[in-house]
Amino acid sequence: MKIPTLLYLMASIMLLMIPPAFSNQNPKPEDTEVWDPEPMVVIPGDYSTSRAPSDAIILFDGSSLSAWQKPPINPEVVKEMNPDYENKPADWDVIDGEMVVKKRTGAIETKQAFGDLQLHIEWMTPYAEGKKGQGYSNSGIFLMSFYEIQVLNSYENRTYSNGQAGSIYKQHTPLVNACRKPGDWQVYDIIFKAPVFDKEGSLKSTAKITAFHNGVLIHNHVELIGPTVYIGTPNYVTHPAKLPLRLQDHGDPVRYRNIWVREL
Repeated sequence: MKIPTLLYLMASIMLLMIPPAFSNQNPKPEDTEVWDPEPMVVIPGDYSTSRAPSDAIILFDGSSLSAWQKPPINPEVVKEMNPDYENKPADWDVIDGEMVVKKRTGAIETKQAFGDLQLHIEWMTPYAEGKKGQGYSNSGIFLMSFYEIQVLNSYENRTYSNGQAGSIYKQHTPLVNACRKPGDWQVYDIIFKAPVFDKEGSLKSTAKITAFHNGVLIHNHVELIGPTVYIGTPNYVTHPAKLPLRLQDHGDPVRYRNIWVREL
């Protein structure tokens, strides 16, 4: 190897070893908001759902919240501190066969934990006069309690692109905006590949998501860089191979129905 080539390689390696410089040591929520490009609007087809597959685990069929519970703020920490901790019953409302977010009661989560899965969930954002942006019928679906797909009215309601309906919040903008208008039912069909950690807790493979919104592809096997965070850059933290599915209380009466999963 020639000396100049060797020096070039050594210099390149040294540059890689230099830690990145951060221009903003006090991040703000808007620092991670992506507004451009704005996803193109696609009018979804007449997407009607059939009954759940025969091997599906039914999480909500309109009758009760028996498959759900109220989670602690941080399940792993609380249970480690208090082995006798018991989750309280979910206290959202069930009205006309629909699950309705009950304001200021907090999130709810499944009693059963999941890893890799296929999720089908239907949701509706009610019309709310005077609301806009992130304040217009906001909720969220947290896979493994950590990884959020946004629920929001994004029909003629502009917000930052990586925070609109269908976004993997603050990480991936949906390929298109397939939202129906407020008051109409919407459908997510999601394929989730859980992250994998080795025995020492090091990350072996990242989480990945493929998702359809009202039958329209919005994420095609995208890679997550870590759990959902509101401010700053996410980083993976070691967690169990299976964790509950969680639904967010963001203070708006968002409705859910026909929720089922298939373990993969």
